[in-house]
Amino acid sequence: MQAVKMVITGPFSAGKTVFIGAVSEIDVVSTERRISSIAEQVKETTTVAMDFGRITVDNDLVLYLFGTPGQRRFDFMWDILSQGMLGFVVMVDSTKPETFREAKRILETFESYASTPYVVAANKQDLNDAWEPEDIRIILRLKPDVKVLPCVASDKESVKQVLLELLYSILEEIDQGSTG
Repeated sequence: MQAVKMVITGPFSAGKTVFIGAVSEIDVVSTERRISSIAEQVKETTTVAMDFGRITVDNDLVLYLFGTPGQRRFDFMWDILSQGMLGFVVMVDSTKPETFREAKRILETFESYASTPYVVAANKQDLNDAWEPEDIRIILRLKPDVKVLPCVASDKESVKQVLLELLYSILEEIDQGSTG
């Protein structure tokens, strides 16, 4: 049985916990806590350590999904969660351009941890005010080979597409490593 560790990261309230919950075959192990200062926040809880989910792809392959906290005060967990990852997803809330700079910072941080494949999931593509994935690519200044994928974190099929694209990139890199 091949186990593939994927990290799901991104800014606060980008949809990481919902994303993992949409596809996990086990109850998501979540470290959500109530937010004490709910000024203008639409969210009542936040992840403080990690979320964990699992998907069995087939008899030979299982994906372990580790969701990171999105708030900077918990970013010490990022390095810990990135250890052993074979790829990562950067979740971006397509309706909140004010979070794009933070998404870029998180992406660069994870790139510095390990040279692994990653994709950007442009979440909330079902909403009218969502930025197009190509516009998000431009604003994040991503290389042409980085996949920016439309996503709706609550939709199982949408999440599966994002994870499959990342998995294909991981398997391609493994194949190149064994033949190179």
